[in-house]
Amino acid sequence: VTTHRRENWGEHMRDIYAALLQLVEEFDDVEIVFPVHMNPTVKDLAVEMLGGRERIHLLNPLEYEAFANLMNHAYIILTDSGGMQEEAPSLGKPVLVLRDTTERPEAIQAGTVKLVGTVQENVYKAARQLLVDRKEYDRMAQAINPYGDGKAAVRIVQVIKDFLYIRIGAQ
Repeated sequence: VTTHRRENWGEHMRDIYAALLQLVEEFDDVEIVFPVHMNPTVKDLAVEMLGGRERIHLLNPLEYEAFANLMNHAYIILTDSGGMQEEAPSLGKPVLVLRDTTERPEAIQAGTVKLVGTVQENVYKAARQLLVDRKEYDRMAQAINPYGDGKAAVRIVQVIKDFLYIRIGAQ
């Protein structure tokens, strides 16, 4: 889980965090790992509502490699982050976007991301569905990544090699 967007501060974050509490209460096997943004508005509320709770792990912000590793080991990702909406589909992870709008509609259209908003009941129901409905989980996890297959660098290197071979070979 990550939350940080200014438009979610206050009651929206309270609703999101309340949904997380519902999930932990209902599912004995759910663990929530939450690298908490350092902004005091976010951090203070996260600690107030989620701190000291069983199976909720509030962490300091992580370096990128550790964060990517955490995403890779997650079952579901809940976030209001634009970057995570782009990265998580490459890992085959369903993403629930904790916002009312997104600048990345292609991920929603592809089915890798679902816009759930910030209302407690909506966040809870969307996450719960992925926890109990394997077909829905697989549909999102196996959807085609709208941002590519992760092999762009290999293709670019091949184009450069081909170009250099043609240029050098022609002389």
